[in-house]
Amino acid sequence: MEDDAVIFIGDKPVMNYVLAVMTQFNKPIASVILKARGRAISRAVDTAEITRNRFMPNLTVKNIIIGTESIPNEEGKMVNVSSMEIILTKQESHEIVSIFYPMILSYLFSNFFFPGRK
Repeated sequence: MEDDAVIFIGDKPVMNYVLAVMTQFNKPIASVILKARGRAISRAVDTAEITRNRFMPNLTVKNIIIGTESIPNEEGKMVNVSSMEIILTKQESHEIVSIFYPMILSYLFSNFFFPGRK
């Protein structure tokens, strides 16, 4: 399994990046890193949330890294720009079951010993 893929977020529509994330996860890959700077940060967050909530509910946000980068502007002067990395990982089905196992067990236990009780 490959380590991870990096997607640089820019000025394209959000759904282009959502499709890129889904395409990367169809490969044998451990995680996808969304990298954005400046105004593109909100687009990166939208990409992660749309992908997680609409298309791939088994995705989890493993980590979010924020920072500041110094880049030269048009006049050659150094300017600080905010940056963000969102690391997405795919949660396997057995991991999802292990998370809900205590809730399922308590539900079955209470219905077995106290039938009809809500």
